[in-house]
Amino acid sequence: MSTPADAGDPVSWFLIEPGWRVVAADGSEAGTVVETVGDSTHDIFDGLSVKCSGLAGKRYVAAEDVEEITEGRVKLGLTAEQASRLPPYVEPAPQERIVPEGGSWWTRLRDAFRRPRA
Repeated sequence: MSTPADAGDPVSWFLIEPGWRVVAADGSEAGTVVETVGDSTHDIFDGLSVKCSGLAGKRYVAAEDVEEITEGRVKLGLTAEQASRLPPYVEPAPQERIVPEGGSWWTRLRDAFRRPRA
């Protein structure tokens, strides 16, 4: 069985970089990677923000729609038509830890240095 010339060994989602090619299941261009979405601390890959051609803007590709990741290329398990209808990418809300105002200065200082629990 032959493989496409640009297919290589699979790599981890940790290696994906902005600018990598994103292709549909048939090999047609679907866009380029803008950023990965996930939690690298807990190795949770949520998906990708992808810049599509034309005026489509950034689109969101869910992790379950990624079929294969090789050096410089992300292959989707979607047809070109499905890839063209991906939802817009929405930046995740920032996460903050709110310290109650009634806490003592010592409690506030201590909480400022605590790591959030997973």
